[in-house]
Amino acid sequence: MSHPSPEQLQIFLDVATEAVLAAGVILQDYWGHLEGIEEKGRPGDLVTKADKAAETAILQVLRRHVPDHPILAEESGQLDNTASEYLWAIDPLDGTTNYAHQYPVAAVSVGLLIEGVPQVGAIFDPFRQELFRAATGLGATRDRRPIQVSKTAELSKSLLVSGFAYDRRETSDNNYAEFCHLTHLTQGVRRSGSAALDLAYVACGRFDGYWERGLSPWDMAAGIVLVREAGGQVTAYDQSPVVIPSGRILATNQQIHSALSNELLQVSAASAARSDNNVLSQDASHPS
Repeated sequence: MSHPSPEQLQIFLDVATEAVLAAGVILQDYWGHLEGIEEKGRPGDLVTKADKAAETAILQVLRRHVPDHPILAEESGQLDNTASEYLWAIDPLDGTTNYAHQYPVAAVSVGLLIEGVPQVGAIFDPFRQELFRAATGLGATRDRRPIQVSKTAELSKSLLVSGFAYDRRETSDNNYAEFCHLTHLTQGVRRSGSAALDLAYVACGRFDGYWERGLSPWDMAAGIVLVREAGGQVTAYDQSPVVIPSGRILATNQQIHSALSNELLQVSAASAARSDNNVLSQDASHPS
């Protein structure tokens, strides 16, 4: 795996910062007088003129500073040289549904993966004017000040956050059971509608843990770097290394990681057992 120098990572971090701030200005300009809201294919999967304009601003910044780097953008898809070890994963408006309804919880997210590993990330909340930044080995900050994950050591005392993917109407693997189960075991589970902010909030200690399925690389690339550099832990549900294309992530303050993983696996096992029982019941009622 390639190991960029701290100086190189700092340059990339500054590029990511410039990109999210440029997009943030556009989101502020569109706020409150948005037109042209569309669905991208699935119910609730929205795209607006603000998404597209913000993405254009990000692309302009990246092409000016790193013209040879490929880009994976939510609205434009894969762009430029796909053979490079670098890949920028960008979400110009994470929380489009919130934004379209004038619910002020959304963010811009720009992450850089190097040989498939997130190593640089910047997330900007244009409503609270909060800028989260991190790069491997350089730490994590909010508004240029160092941040750390929380110290909560018990699941029962934790505040968690999660979400539901756009395909939740089409699959039984929709995170509903996990959400309800963990609501009873903790001090609460929130659903913000922005994966980028969820991860940023784990990084700065506002949430103790986060899990979700159905994510895209641009949803989590920047946030993964933030959580890790703030002292947290990011894995798959079963604590194996996170596989970004899987769309599943478990991110915590480390203290509750094993406990939260165990609960998620228990819910999954129970759901699988119920599914098997349903199949057996159907077979028994329809003998050959």
